[in-house]
Amino acid sequence: MDERRSRGAFAVDAAGQRAKAMVKAAWWTATGGLARSMTRPTEGKQAQRFKPATAPPSKASLRRAYLEAFEKDARDVAAGLYPAVEDAPARPSAALREAADFIADAFAVDQRRRRGDGVEVRDAVNSQAYPSYYRQNFHYQSGGWFTDESARRYDAQVEALFSGTAGAMRRRGLSLLAKHWRGRDQREAKILDVACGSGAFLKDLKAAFPRAAIAGLDLSEAYLGEARRRTGAGAIKANVEALPFADSSLDAAACVYLFHELPPRVRPIVAASLARVLKPGGVLVFVDSVQPIDTPDLARLLEAFPVYFHEPYYGTYAQTDLVGLFAEVGLRLVAEDRAFLTKALLLEKAVG
Repeated sequence: MDERRSRGAFAVDAAGQRAKAMVKAAWWTATGGLARSMTRPTEGKQAQRFKPATAPPSKASLRRAYLEAFEKDARDVAAGLYPAVEDAPARPSAALREAADFIADAFAVDQRRRRGDGVEVRDAVNSQAYPSYYRQNFHYQSGGWFTDESARRYDAQVEALFSGTAGAMRRRGLSLLAKHWRGRDQREAKILDVACGSGAFLKDLKAAFPRAAIAGLDLSEAYLGEARRRTGAGAIKANVEALPFADSSLDAAACVYLFHELPPRVRPIVAASLARVLKPGGVLVFVDSVQPIDTPDLARLLEAFPVYFHEPYYGTYAQTDLVGLFAEVGLRLVAEDRAFLTKALLLEKAVG
């Protein structure tokens, strides 16, 4: 089926995707705006110390980048790369409960932000099974990565932060993989979603590649439990620094929003671990924040991110040569894409 015919066949699905995306965007924009109006995060001491070096983005460029995420998502559905997905609560009552829980917790998050306390969870979780850099309240979120409540709330926090674009941004990685594997027999494919969190991208992988063997891996038992509940996929608790898989055993690995939360010394270790488990010709789907070099007109937003959220390693991530980092472990860039505040890379392991 050529591209024009494919788009016609899935036009209804794409229209539905656009409609759902607009409803979702309006909902989470309003919910996030309400939470910010109630907590006033810009009035905290940390925020007052923020001295940006770049100009704020124009409303036109911000709106253009924001809407592009939804349009790219709908175009991929129209092209038959992956099915239309529903990543919002199915019932209004569930949506209201999710939003109410997020807003109630936003006050606790804001108090940590005002105190500058990003390691509150360290006193509660002192196991040597977790690296010290992991035992933090990233984003100042309650419970860090360690509680069931945090796992259930995480997607709402991210969608409110990005005004409903989180799913569309993540699926830039899904788009790259689907294009790369178009026409391939999935039945023998083995895919691992590394640092799968609460399972949002894992769910998308299963929808796009229903006949492949797909599993999620994370270091958090709570988040793995949520991912298992949402997707039914196999779940493995392990540290990404030492993946419990044989050399050259996986066809693809996905890594979504992990590297900006790793210390600089750990990133090469994780990159090597990912490269080791991929088969020759296998691919890594890398999804994370854009860097200032990618979108200079949105650089002010990237400057603000580690100020208003506990992201101790984001500054070094923003300056990291990602293509060079992965080239050092034998992965070459074969495709890339961007949407709003997210970039996706597809990196292939050399054959022979």
